[in-house]
Amino acid sequence: MTDPDADDPGDNHVAGDDLDAVLEAVRERVTPDAAERERLEAAAADLADRARAAVSELPSPADEADVLTVGSTARGTWLAGDRDIDLFVRFPADLSREELERFGLRVGHAVLPDGEEEYAEHPYVVGTADGFDVDLVPCYGVEAATEIRSAVDRTPFHNDYLVERLTDDLAGDVRALKAFLKGIGVYGSNLRTRGFSGYLTELLVLEHGGARETLEAVADWHPPVRLDPERHGAAEFDDPLVVIDPTDPERNVAAVLSGDNLARLQHHARDLLADPRTDLFSPGEPTALDSASVRGHVARRGTDPLAVAFDAPDIVDDQLYPQLRRSLAGVERELSGLGFDVLRSATFAAEREAAGSDRRAVLLVELADRRLPAIERHEGPPVHVRDHAAGFYDKYAADPDAYGPFVADGRYVVERERDPGARDALAVLDSDRLFAAALGARVESALERGYDVLAGEALAELTDEFGVDFREYFEPAV
Repeated sequence: MTDPDADDPGDNHVAGDDLDAVLEAVRERVTPDAAERERLEAAAADLADRARAAVSELPSPADEADVLTVGSTARGTWLAGDRDIDLFVRFPADLSREELERFGLRVGHAVLPDGEEEYAEHPYVVGTADGFDVDLVPCYGVEAATEIRSAVDRTPFHNDYLVERLTDDLAGDVRALKAFLKGIGVYGSNLRTRGFSGYLTELLVLEHGGARETLEAVADWHPPVRLDPERHGAAEFDDPLVVIDPTDPERNVAAVLSGDNLARLQHHARDLLADPRTDLFSPGEPTALDSASVRGHVARRGTDPLAVAFDAPDIVDDQLYPQLRRSLAGVERELSGLGFDVLRSATFAAEREAAGSDRRAVLLVELADRRLPAIERHEGPPVHVRDHAAGFYDKYAADPDAYGPFVADGRYVVERERDPGARDALAVLDSDRLFAAALGARVESALERGYDVLAGEALAELTDEFGVDFREYFEPAV
């Protein structure tokens, strides 16, 4: 949450530039006051009562379900101004998945009549009540987190584990660390952000004993880093940060976290330790580049950026962004395999104001040069590999259009005509060759319905939808 009082640069530094004073100032700012706590607790209690009443109307054994508030609101670690309430309806484990979904939605719509259905591993209902954003999620009441039938079944165990261990003082440090993670843009475990979840943040503070101690530890980490709060041992994970779930030893709580976001946290933790100040705890509002600025960046860089723009498939973000990243990697490999030099790449998705698809998406690749020579170099085997070398030589010696064969670095080499359709990257992407790339299945289907390829300064045509993304791309920061 952005502090309205933090606009004055003079407010960024606290007396003596002392980190403890900075953290205390942040804690005071992000800790909900008594009135806010009362409003949230009253709203959560009312919603839980309504959910229990709806459960009582279900047939047996579904009417045995219990209702609990989970997440940061239940653990006292939410930030002042946050308006989220997470309610879980825990059904008997012997219900079928179809029954869980049906009864869960029935309770959700009873509590949130104007709510909408969203889908993670199974559907749930989201809506608003008394000014709060509410998620009402069904799960199974299993005996242990190791016996889960759906991913959300772990959440009540996470809740119990932390409620037993987080003191008021540690909860304040969790809020301060959350504010820092939000301020530097690495908070959120969705597959768009790939950052730190609330649960992971709480475990880090609990493991190290406070926000300051966590930041000092992070600054010295040498990934891969492994933390195992309950000393489960055993399970191995190939991630830059491994935090073994204390309720489920087969799960890495930090599995979603990207290596880049871990590195960003390390950078900013060192920066904060060296120069304690409060501005790092307040995210800035992103601003969009205008079309003239995009054209200026393209001209100044002297590169050849290409953007494939298309209507995004109608799937949730946690499905869309892995698809976009896989598709971007496939396009990069395809272009690199043809001989193009990819300097950098990115993928964006944004709500669309115009009629038609709800969202547009972009696969952006920036090339050193979008055009390749009419010839390409093709290396054969070393001359001393007699049979293979002779076969290579004989094949190309008879080709009147080839240059060579000749010897370079002890092997036969030939220069031959490059496929005319593979000399211009724009032509490659604007043809069926695009579909030779390893694309995400849903992205491939969307591209088959149509797409545009924009080159160079023509990228400026996309600024209405992607101006903020272009600023992040052309003016990158840690």
